Amino acid sequence: MSTGKILVVDDEADIRVLLKEILSDEGYEVDVAANAGQARASRAKTTPDLVLLDIWMPDTDGITLLREWSVAGSGDCPVVMMSGHGTVETAVEATRLGAFDFVEKPLSLAKLLRTVERAMDAGKKRRVTTRPQLAPLLATFGRSRIAQQLRDELTRVAALDSSLLLVGEAGSGREALARFTHEAGPRAAQRFVSLVASGIPDDNPEGFLFGSGVDGNATQGVLDQARGGTLFIQEIEDLAPRVQRLLLGVVETGAFHRVGGAAPVAFNARIIATAQPGVEDRAGATGGLRRDLLAHLSAMLVRVPALREYAEDVPDLLRFYVERMVDAEKLPLRRFSVAAQNRLRNYPWPDNLRELRSLVRRMLVRGGPEEIRLEEIETELVANAPPDLPLVKQDLLALPLREAREQFERAYLQQQLLLCNGKVGQLAKRVGMERTHLYRKLRSLGVEFRHTDEE
Repeated sequence: MSTGKILVVDDEADIRVLLKEILSDEGYEVDVAANAGQARASRAKTTPDLVLLDIWMPDTDGITLLREWSVAGSGDCPVVMMSGHGTVETAVEATRLGAFDFVEKPLSLAKLLRTVERAMDAGKKRRVTTRPQLAPLLATFGRSRIAQQLRDELTRVAALDSSLLLVGEAGSGREALARFTHEAGPRAAQRFVSLVASGIPDDNPEGFLFGSGVDGNATQGVLDQARGGTLFIQEIEDLAPRVQRLLLGVVETGAFHRVGGAAPVAFNARIIATAQPGVEDRAGATGGLRRDLLAHLSAMLVRVPALREYAEDVPDLLRFYVERMVDAEKLPLRRFSVAAQNRLRNYPWPDNLRELRSLVRRMLVRGGPEEIRLEEIETELVANAPPDLPLVKQDLLALPLREAREQFERAYLQQQLLLCNGKVGQLAKRVGMERTHLYRKLRSLGVEFRHTDEE
C-alpha cells in the first residue's frame, strides 16, 4: 500500500470529503484546505509529498497560489491541478510554474489514483536525483588533509544510520555536514527536518514535538514530520530540561504519544544533533544537558574543525563562494588578489565559514575594481572585528607589533593564571619566568592576581 502525505485544496466540500476518504483508504495521510489561506497554514505546519490544487477558488485561484509557492522556493513537491473548465493558456501557465499534471472534473477516480501514484514516484525520484553527490561545501574544501579526513569519516558514518553528534564551533558548517550525512545515507529520499533547540515553545513542547489528536483529527508534530527521514537538532545544550525528558523517553522507548492520544506512535527517524566543543565536560551540570540523553545522541560523534585549522583551503573557499554568488545572486564578479588571499589564510576566522561567506558577499555587493586588494581586506577586517575574543581567535596581524605582543602576553598569562588557581608562584614555574620579573609583567599588563602568604 502506498504511503505519503497529500494536501487537497478545493473550495467544494464534497470533493474534499470524497478525496480524503478515497486517498486515506489507499494508505495516504490526507490534509484538506478549503481556500488558499488554509493551504498556506497547512504547508507552514508540514511539507506534503503532493498537492492536489483546484484552479478556480473564490479568494485566491490555484494558479496564483502555485505562482506564490514557486517564487518563494516552496515548489519542493509535485502539484497536480484540478479543473472543470481549464483553458490552454491556464495549462501553459501552470506547466511553466512547475505543475506536474492536470485532472479534469468530474474526477475519474481511476485516473486520479494513477496520477497521484506517478506524481508521488516523481517526487521521490526528484529528491534523490537532485541532491548533490557531495555537498558543495565538502566538494570545495576537500583538498586539505583535515577536510579530506572529515569527508571520509562522514561518508562512513552516513551508512550506519545511528544517532550522530557533530561537535564544533558556531558557523563551522555543521548543518551542511548534517545534510551531507543525510543525503549520503539510506534515508536520503525522505525528509530532512531541522529543529532549533531554543525554538521549542515552553508552554506546550509535547504538542510541538508529538502533535495532538487521534485518527483523522490528528495534528502532526515535528517527530511526525521527520518520520522515515532525519531529525536535525541544532545546539542540544539549549534544550530545556522538560524537553530533554521528553526526548529521552522517545529515544529510549522508540515511540511517543500524541497529546490526547492513547495509542503509541512509533518513532522512526535518524537524529543528527550539534553541540559546542566541550559538551561532554559540561554535561550533567545543574540545568545543563543530561548525560543519559547525550549518551543516546552521541552514539557516533564527529568533531568538526574550525576554519583556522584548515586555513590552506581558504583560497579555494573564496573562489567557490564568489562563483556561487555571482551565478545565483547575479552579483558583480570580483577576484581576491594573491596578497588578499594570503592575508585571509592567516586570519583566525572567529565565526568560521559563516564569516567567510559574509565577507565574500560584502565584497561583491559593495562593488569596485575587479581585483580585491589587500588594503580593502584590511579595512574590512578592522571594521568588523568582534570584541573580547579568546586568544586563539584574535587577529593579531591587524595590530602593530607592540600591541600584538601585549595582547598575546595578557591573554596568555590570564589563561595560565587560571590553570594555576591564581597562584603566581605556580605560574612562574609553569611559564619559566623569575617571580619578581613576573610580578612586574603582570602589573604592567593589568592582569589581576592574588598574593598569598606562602608565596
